[in-house]
Amino acid sequence: MATRPPILPRVHRAGMPFVLASFALAILCLVLSLETLGWLLLALTLYILYFFRDPARTTPLHEAALVSPADGIVTRIDEVVPPEELEMGTTPRTRISIFLSVFDVHVNRAPCDGRVERLVYVPGRFLNATLDKASEENERQLIRLVRDDGGDLAVVQIAGLIARRIVCDLREGGRVEAGARIGIIRFGSRVDVYCPPGMAPMVLEGQRMVGGETVIAAAAPLAAPETGRRC
Repeated sequence: MATRPPILPRVHRAGMPFVLASFALAILCLVLSLETLGWLLLALTLYILYFFRDPARTTPLHEAALVSPADGIVTRIDEVVPPEELEMGTTPRTRISIFLSVFDVHVNRAPCDGRVERLVYVPGRFLNATLDKASEENERQLIRLVRDDGGDLAVVQIAGLIARRIVCDLREGGRVEAGARIGIIRFGSRVDVYCPPGMAPMVLEGQRMVGGETVIAAAAPLAAPETGRRC
């Protein structure tokens, strides 16, 4: 028998304090007969639930590919040297930048199976995340992953104009699976992926991504996956 989908979406734990606080204030205002403010706060509570939604995804299992770490729009594909803090050398890599609006799912996911080699948090500014200089000037979390085949890549969570908090759930030395949740960025933001050498982009600028599902880069032409992972 097929199960019915839940009425309310799954919510990331980072959003629960905001949901509870907004809902409590809304109820208080309604009790005090501040009805207009109370209904506005209830509407805000619904938006917060929507913003922090954490839907399940089915990740295609391709050893020679990367899946998108975030929902959003590809704003830039270029060749750039990875962040020096990650010690990945000075050879340019293919960088795929994905911009997340305030209406996108903001839960970030691992692009591949691998080991967390290095984590570096860099404080910075809160420029518009669509700007190229946001990769170097904004607050960001740098992540270096080493794939099972020995190749490495970088994922960079970048705060945006109104983002003020980056959450990364990874630990150095730990393992992660493709499509697994690795953190969240609160409100508009951006995620950059620096691909392993030999991998070519499989997406175009302006294309919409689905985190944990869309294949963004691969080392060879891909056939349809034989299996997937629900996460």
